Amino acid sequence: MNRNTVHARTLVDELVRAGVTDLCIAPGSRSTPLVLAAAEREGGEVLRLRVFLDERSAAFFALGLGKATGRPAVVVTTSGTAVANLLPAVVEAAWSETPLLLLTADRPARLRGADANQVIDQRGIFGPYPVLALELPDPEVEDDALRHLRATVDRAVGAALGLPAGPVHLNVPYAKPLEPVARDGDLPEGYPDSAEPGLGGRPDGAPWTAVGVGRPRLSDDEVRALARRLEGAARGVLVAGPHPDGGHLGPALRRLAAAWGVPLLADPLSGGRHGPSEGAAVLTAPDLVLRDADVAAALAPDLVVRVGAAPTSAAVLAWLDRHGDTPQVVVDAGRRWKDHQARASRMVVACPVDTLERLARCGVRCADAGWARTWVEADAGARAAALEGPPHEGHLAAAVVEALLEGTPFFVSSSMPVRDVDAYGGARNQALSLWGNRGASGIDGIVSTALGVGAGTGRTVVGLVGDLAFLHDVNGLLAAREPDVRFVLVVVNNDGGGIFHMLPVREREPAFTPYFATPHGADLAHGSALYGVAHRRVGPHELSGAVAEAVAGTGPSVVLEVRSDREANRRGHEASAARAARAARSAVLPS
Repeated sequence: MNRNTVHARTLVDELVRAGVTDLCIAPGSRSTPLVLAAAEREGGEVLRLRVFLDERSAAFFALGLGKATGRPAVVVTTSGTAVANLLPAVVEAAWSETPLLLLTADRPARLRGADANQVIDQRGIFGPYPVLALELPDPEVEDDALRHLRATVDRAVGAALGLPAGPVHLNVPYAKPLEPVARDGDLPEGYPDSAEPGLGGRPDGAPWTAVGVGRPRLSDDEVRALARRLEGAARGVLVAGPHPDGGHLGPALRRLAAAWGVPLLADPLSGGRHGPSEGAAVLTAPDLVLRDADVAAALAPDLVVRVGAAPTSAAVLAWLDRHGDTPQVVVDAGRRWKDHQARASRMVVACPVDTLERLARCGVRCADAGWARTWVEADAGARAAALEGPPHEGHLAAAVVEALLEGTPFFVSSSMPVRDVDAYGGARNQALSLWGNRGASGIDGIVSTALGVGAGTGRTVVGLVGDLAFLHDVNGLLAAREPDVRFVLVVVNNDGGGIFHMLPVREREPAFTPYFATPHGADLAHGSALYGVAHRRVGPHELSGAVAEAVAGTGPSVVLEVRSDREANRRGHEASAARAARAARSAVLPS
């Protein structure tokens, strides 16, 4: 036994005391003390260790666990470029306000800049994205040193939980020997031979420093003043973007929309779109309604209350910007500034769930009784018209949403899938849990994050991804071997980047196809087979039934591949948008 062993056992013990339950480990030598200490604690419900061959997949899986549980999962890596592979997940965790804790093993500081093998400067490697980044001192085993180590671990877990939640980086230097072998003079004379993990900790397994993460709360007077502002609106609108706590925010959104009598424009990742409406005017396709310029102009609000991040829908964002002179109140509890259009007239720094629930109980009521009804009629007509005609990828998104059982975790990829779910996925009167990496909106790590969400919820997760996102993180399928991971992954394969067909650059041949559409010709069945995952190719009309059957069953995880043509998909989207615009105009601008 040596200092490294005592240090690592203490660190891992305090993680467990602070509520950490999952460690995602990427193999390597320098992290040996941490991995051995964690392996000693694994078992039961105390600590689960998950092994990944790819640091990027490990980090994104941990990100998914954090999204689903609200607790930081820990990623343990060796030193060097292994650490650099965590950056994409760190960025997403920061921008989506997801708890994540990174333990990166390192060489001793004396080796930096001295041509030592595999030594890079890991301090500050993640730039501005961590909410806290610390380098731990060289391992010490005296009482005061271990006391400070425990307090630092508790500080790190507390910082990952908010406000806002996000990634925390602890860089941990270890000198050889890394294994728990004795080294002369390494431990003080008379040091206990056992060095049990709980050595020096609080009794009864309590954390050394309990860190409370409270959410700012408005006073009763402030709530009443805000309620008076809502009461004075004749054409109020409630807008909700992606939010890390959609399970609690969604019901609060619907309750306030119902009490206030206003339309709810809820992003599918906000939590507000799916669930018992409670009498709220929950729109199913605001993206389609607001694409027509005349309709967007006619639906002019006199007050907007907004929560969450920027909505996925470009049409909703354009509508908010168009009516930028309208007072806009943003309610958010975090420290991130959520007003990239610079249209907010007031920032309310308070917990959105608590604030909306209390406003709903204030008896506020929108003055224009027909205002919400106009939105609902336009919305229903637009979505019904959009889903007519030959199927395209929007229809596939609608089919997947239709097939989900109540409470099913549903992970939606960035790029076209989340846009199609927003425009065509509708609104269910049943509770659905929707997730996505909409913080930085990358397509990297999608498979791993989805499987992490499934593990965190303890249920079969359904994922909707494109072929490029699938190929980008096909390594994520290795997590299928985890006993608590079961998934149904729907891959829309249009052989390239179909989203670019929606942009003007599509007219720029011959450069467009090889450099933007990027056809790959890969057989996705081979990728699934490499990891022992079942693969099945289904047609558009079979998709809903195939998803429902797979979710309800008890069989192995499966990849369901649906083929799509990029150019036909573009034409189908344009035709749907045109039909939706005509329907919306009929409801809002009757001749």
